[in-house]
Amino acid sequence: MNKKSQYWLFGVIFFLFALIILTLLWEWQIAPIRSGGSWLMLKAVPLTLFVSGSLKGSIRTLQKLSLLVPFYMAEGIMRLTDLSSLSKYCAIGEVILSAALFICVLGFIRQKRKEK
Repeated sequence: MNKKSQYWLFGVIFFLFALIILTLLWEWQIAPIRSGGSWLMLKAVPLTLFVSGSLKGSIRTLQKLSLLVPFYMAEGIMRLTDLSSLSKYCAIGEVILSAALFICVLGFIRQKRKEK
């Protein structure tokens, strides 16, 4: 693995963990739909399934992750219309993190294919 693909993989791992943490904190502490937390915290579970493969740099895992991430971006865009200002900030964060994650995944896959 060359330096460029290592940088892309570092970005994938960083933004994946950041998105997991944001989705958990958003629905648990920052701005849950119901006070005391909501079941929407479970939306972080599908992301956790990709942590192991991402840490290994598995192209197959990252290809599957690239199919999942746009749903998080769409949810963030949809929740921008929420009334709570804290929820809007979380939604903006989710859109930014999911877009960055998607770009890093595509960059890593492209770089790995160039290496072959």
